[in-house]
Formats: sequence, C-alpha cells, structure tokens
Amino acid sequence: MLEKLDFKKGNGLIPVIVQDAKTKEILMQAYANKEAVEHTLKTKKATYWSRSRNELWIKGETSGHTQKVISVATDCDYDSLLYLVEQTGPACHTGEYSCFHNKLL
Repeated sequence: MLEKLDFKKGNGLIPVIVQDAKTKEILMQAYANKEAVEHTLKTKKATYWSRSRNELWIKGETSGHTQKVISVATDCDYDSLLYLVEQTGPACHTGEYSCFHNKLL
C-alpha cells in the first residue's frame, strides 16, 4: 500500500491528520515524507517531517507527549493520511490537548 502514496503532489510530503483513537478528537495536522511513514509503520511511533528543522521528528521524543499509532488510513487519492493514535499528554506545543483550539465560528 505504501507504494500507492502520492508524495509528488506535495514535493515529497503528504499531510497527516492525527485523531485521538478513543475520543475521535482531531489533535493536529503535520507532514510526512516516505521515510517518516515507513518509520511510523515499523515502530508505531508517530513520525513526521519537520519543515522548520528539515529533519524527521518523532512526536514526543523531547516533550514526552507521545503518539502510539493504532491505525493508518489513506484518503481516496492516496495523497493524505489519517493516524488514529493513543495520545500521551497534550498534542499541541502550546500545552493544549488539541492544536485545533482556536475557534473561528
């Protein structure tokens, strides 16, 4: 299935939506390259590509706020992913549980 993922549309990156497996709350959105997805599938530790640091980023490696990946799904076009995770601590770097805490409507 990994070979079907379309990394070309996003210049080698695809968006990853992260959802709490228990509550179904959307926790965050990040990006992954092929190496990050392979690492996630192998270790079940949510791994992303940090665009600001230009390197692989294993969620919680420094903060302790880890994401154990329960399942990975792709959308119909194979150009984005959905990770269902068991979240430890807040997902957002601000300390909020979800990065989607700023309400517009």
